[in-house]
Amino acid sequence: MSTDFRTLLASFGNRHCLVTSDGSMNYDEFAARMRDWQAQLAKLGCRAGQVLAVRSDYSREACALLLAIAAIGAIVVPLSSSSAAKTEEYLEVGQVEGVFVLPQDGQWTFEERPVPSQRHELITQLGREGAPGLILFSSGSTGRSKASLLNFEKLTARLRQKPGRAYTTLAFLLLDHIGGINTLLNVLGQGGTVVTPASRTPNAVCEAIEYHRVQLLPTSPTFLNMLLISGAYKEHDLSSLELITYGTEPMPETTLAALHDAFPRVKLKQTYGLSELGIMPTQSKSSASLWMKLGSEGFEHKIVDGVLWIRSSSAMLGYLNAASPFDAEGWFNTQDIVETDGDYVRVLGRRSEIINVGGEKVYPNEVESVLLAAGNVRDVTVSAKANAITGQVVAARVSLIAPEDTTLAASRLRRFCEARLERYKVPVKINISDVDHHSDRFKKNRFASAEGAQ
Repeated sequence: MSTDFRTLLASFGNRHCLVTSDGSMNYDEFAARMRDWQAQLAKLGCRAGQVLAVRSDYSREACALLLAIAAIGAIVVPLSSSSAAKTEEYLEVGQVEGVFVLPQDGQWTFEERPVPSQRHELITQLGREGAPGLILFSSGSTGRSKASLLNFEKLTARLRQKPGRAYTTLAFLLLDHIGGINTLLNVLGQGGTVVTPASRTPNAVCEAIEYHRVQLLPTSPTFLNMLLISGAYKEHDLSSLELITYGTEPMPETTLAALHDAFPRVKLKQTYGLSELGIMPTQSKSSASLWMKLGSEGFEHKIVDGVLWIRSSSAMLGYLNAASPFDAEGWFNTQDIVETDGDYVRVLGRRSEIINVGGEKVYPNEVESVLLAAGNVRDVTVSAKANAITGQVVAARVSLIAPEDTTLAASRLRRFCEARLERYKVPVKINISDVDHHSDRFKKNRFASAEGAQ
């Protein structure tokens, strides 16, 4: 992390910086904790070019340590408690040499790991550049998680060039997610305040917004649907909210319309980003619209055969455990199918998630949006089911708000779809289930749903 960015943080002095369950910290105190961690890193023999993991839930200490590691020119691997089952895999793939564990209660620990016999060429390349790094892992819902290696310096470059407004922002996405890292760097780079909720339940999030007068909530469509269904927003004073941003997955039209009705004075903005590329600047056509403009500051985009391609100045160096996904000119195929309207684009869904019914394309998000409007539906995930005649048919897994006879509910939902969708889009199989639809990152887990629908 550059001296310029650290100087920027120091310039905010006694403004509130981080508010967590264990207290608050201003920028002067945060800068002091970063210096303390840098001294501790030196004492432990940590140095530039090393790969160091931080296992922790969102906390002041984790944020200070993460930035301190970047400040000495090392590569940081943020790991959350939810990834415990894959920790050893992540440490091995990331060629981690040291692991910091920061428990919620108790003393932090540091464990050294054997130095890899042969460094990955991308890690070596980053070391030659003398730049700090960041390794992020994909959710891995359809296979082994991919490890993206990014230049940490490039993630902060835009903040130094064009500071924005200092919001009090709720940190919903965790530090092992590009959205969580983007939230932290953007808020700190603008002199804002990061607020962490006690948990990521609708009630806890609303409590944090009310108590700390949060202005900005960056989250996912899945969580926003949970928030609306729970009704928690009606039980708290959320008048401080000015902006809700949503990304990580397509937003159902039904959910967006309900959100706009529930928060008529709040601006709703769609974001777009990937671990491989960073977070793009975007501009929604309106709070009630799923159409957005993709910014050009540090990014270029093109559409080839309906698929979005992006070239980014903050793009990763590559994967540590997979072939490079970039073409010879540096373009990345997002696999997202989009439609266009002048300068605006609308994301329809990931190519791998499209359901092919006898040659007709079905986008899961469209069917999900209809089912969410059917009444007594808490959540729904649509996926493909193999079929000997048409190749695939549409299957849906539905969670109900209130108990209902499952056979009658499935029939009611199918009739509702038949009245609003083309025949080939109507779910052939509707499974009523209470199993969660989302991953720990509050993103639809379609792979698990597809298995459950068989």
